[in-house]
Amino acid sequence: MMAAEAQGGRYPRLVQAAIDAFSLPDLRAKILFTLAMLVIYRFAAHIPIPGIIPEQLDNLFRNNQLLGFLDLFSGGALRRMSIVALGVFPYITASIVIQLLTPVIPSLQDISREGESGRIKMNRMVHGLTVPIAVAQGYGQLILLQQNNVLPAVGFTGAALLPTMAALLSIVAGTMFLVWLGELITERGIGNGISLIIFAGIVAGFPNMITQGFLDRDNVLGVGFFAIFGVLIIALIVMFNEAHRRIPVQYGRSIFRGGRMYRQSGATYLPLRINSAGMIPLIFAFSIVILPGTVATYFATNSGWFGDVARFFADLLIPSSPLYWVLVFVLVVIFTFFYTLVVFNQQNLAEGLQRNGGFVLGIRPGRPTQDYLNRVIVRITMGGALFLGFISIVPYIASLVTGVQAISLSSTSLLIMVGVGLDTLRQLEAQLMMRNYEGFLR
Repeated sequence: MMAAEAQGGRYPRLVQAAIDAFSLPDLRAKILFTLAMLVIYRFAAHIPIPGIIPEQLDNLFRNNQLLGFLDLFSGGALRRMSIVALGVFPYITASIVIQLLTPVIPSLQDISREGESGRIKMNRMVHGLTVPIAVAQGYGQLILLQQNNVLPAVGFTGAALLPTMAALLSIVAGTMFLVWLGELITERGIGNGISLIIFAGIVAGFPNMITQGFLDRDNVLGVGFFAIFGVLIIALIVMFNEAHRRIPVQYGRSIFRGGRMYRQSGATYLPLRINSAGMIPLIFAFSIVILPGTVATYFATNSGWFGDVARFFADLLIPSSPLYWVLVFVLVVIFTFFYTLVVFNQQNLAEGLQRNGGFVLGIRPGRPTQDYLNRVIVRITMGGALFLGFISIVPYIASLVTGVQAISLSSTSLLIMVGVGLDTLRQLEAQLMMRNYEGFLR
């Protein structure tokens, strides 16, 4: 009776999908397992590293816009300087480095072609590279905290050795713990675990951002426009994430029937996404633009001309500076083309089509097909690059248009949230369709 009413339109489609998902024991177990792992992550985000002085830490984030901007991606873990303050970004950085090195190093190319065993080996390399990256990033954060009197002493000599090792090991262990949680979610839960951890951190920071907006009572109209602006940006992100160019492909094969050979053919299409680079160019661009300002803050306390130069760059490359956002836009466009072409050439689509008896209509197989696909991907990537460039500077545009400075609308956060949300819903829908299909056969 309830199923009939639901099919008749009593429940919205999304609500009905949730009801169907929880009505299946194995799918319900996967969803609950995923939620439990995310809850554990949020508990870990409230465990501070040893030796932190909370009052000095609050003053540091109150006076440093750059750290407040970075804290958006950690869900408040960086503001609390918890053991998971680095999040899973060292792992993501290691993954990107290995992915970019694969077409350059022949041995990595051979490993990537070994199928499942090659994937396992590549994953081990990413894990091994994650540790030194986490150590370097963690030690840099400890130095910054020590310069701002948040930690009493940092170093590898004398009395500072044990506190520094304890804090550094806590940060690195926290990062690897999150990587482990993410892989557990991927294996036993729903969705990509690493992406969901980033998603959970971003969502956890939203209540604080909304509270700041309500506290800005002098600009209620601006806050309202800010909210509308955010909804429109989310709609734009969904539209571009789902947009793709369909390349018509024909497949032909021969079969024997009754002692004679027959030629069969089938038509399909090859989808090339306009935004095939995803959020990677934004992470690259923000990392490079943030790096000089971060390094400059280490030396801003020095006296003399060196300290003056450091303070100049520290004040110039901050999120409230126009130059900061111009550099972000340019770098996002450049990295979008670079990353898309590198990943696209690794896929060897023309070779795969030829091996499976497929060809693009009107194009000869082999090298002509590869050249044609390269021309198409360059043209459509222009739209994707400009889209990502616009998305990257949305926070600055929103603050100029609405006059609201209390809220930090991170376009990268929105892009991650929408992408992860759509991917998780697709996986959930695939699970439901598979089970409905099995039930139909019975």
